[in-house]
Amino acid sequence: MRIALFPDDYLPDSTLVHAKMFHELALELIRLGHSPIIITPGKPEQSMLLSVDYLDGVEIWRFKNGQTRGIGKVKRAINESLLSFNAWRAINKKVKDNSIDACINYAPTIFFGPLMLWFRYKYKTSNYLILRDMFPQWAIDEGLISPKSPITLYFRLFERLNYSVSDIIGLMSEANVEFFTKNNPKFKKIEVLRNWASIEPFKTEKISRNIRDELNIKDKVIYFYGGNIGHAQDMDNLLRLAKAMISETDAHFLFVGQGDEIELVRRRKKEWNLTNLTLLPSVSQTVYKELLLQVDVGLFSLAYSHKAHNFPGKLLGYMVQSLPILGSVNPGNDLIQYINERDAGYAYINGEDELLFLAAKRLLHDEKLRKSYGCNAYDVLIKDFSVNIAAEKILQQINKEC
Repeated sequence: MRIALFPDDYLPDSTLVHAKMFHELALELIRLGHSPIIITPGKPEQSMLLSVDYLDGVEIWRFKNGQTRGIGKVKRAINESLLSFNAWRAINKKVKDNSIDACINYAPTIFFGPLMLWFRYKYKTSNYLILRDMFPQWAIDEGLISPKSPITLYFRLFERLNYSVSDIIGLMSEANVEFFTKNNPKFKKIEVLRNWASIEPFKTEKISRNIRDELNIKDKVIYFYGGNIGHAQDMDNLLRLAKAMISETDAHFLFVGQGDEIELVRRRKKEWNLTNLTLLPSVSQTVYKELLLQVDVGLFSLAYSHKAHNFPGKLLGYMVQSLPILGSVNPGNDLIQYINERDAGYAYINGEDELLFLAAKRLLHDEKLRKSYGCNAYDVLIKDFSVNIAAEKILQQINKEC
């Protein structure tokens, strides 16, 4: 089958986890005998409406669109709202000569819904929605927008369209299925589709960026956070941990990424004199993988106020490199059981600062424990979060609808 995949960002320039996930999914679809095409926003300055290139044998269609990250919220909303129109304008003629059998859509963003509607009724495609962030609900939960504001109603319109044009919706956990069903009872075709990753650990003979030498932390235990640094993550949670660990001179915290709370991290680092914390901007996927070879513990955080139960994609990167996991999430998130019951690390409810601190100290002072929990984390990846499992599950549903 010719299967179109719709991430809102893609390799090689993207540093986002889902861009890497979609590349791994595309490679797996090729291995299984299918022909995936990535359709994704390109750059606003590209000369043509549509640019076609290849990465590792994966065909990529990049349509001209305004920037959707690293800009103001209003401009981002406008540029994302135009995603479907700009994509249609760029690919309309090409699709006529390259028929598509199925679409795999990813949310966020919610704004590919109109394009999925076009594919569904024009080309009779089967549409699979991989739903990760339930936007705008999480923004409401965080108090960023009002439940009844005009902008919320506008977002809700696109959210509902995105759901209604999907033949099946894949959510990342049983808890999310329960939450989604409660809030969207009319959408019946849902299933659990966990996040995924290639199970092949990254290896390299030469590291291009030795972070231990660069930061002069050769002998320290590095607690690493890599990815989005935004409101949904509640970075104060991890900053409080770094503050509590300030007297543990063998520990160092390394945050790498971008997002809305970068300034918060910088401010806290200065206010609290966090000499044990380094903040770095986003890096390429290759350098990111190299960093995972040099750190000791993988950190994660989700805001307490979250109603949905996300499984942060960054955990998969930690797992594939056999890192023990440490962090906290919102109440009711079944990620706690996945990590704690399988001895893959320690996970708590956001706000249980003392438990998080004690777990961090335990990992700091027990190298054998770090190794053991890291190996267990890799086992969890193989059993539940491999790209092979995800691809087979998606294809099974697509074949039912075709």
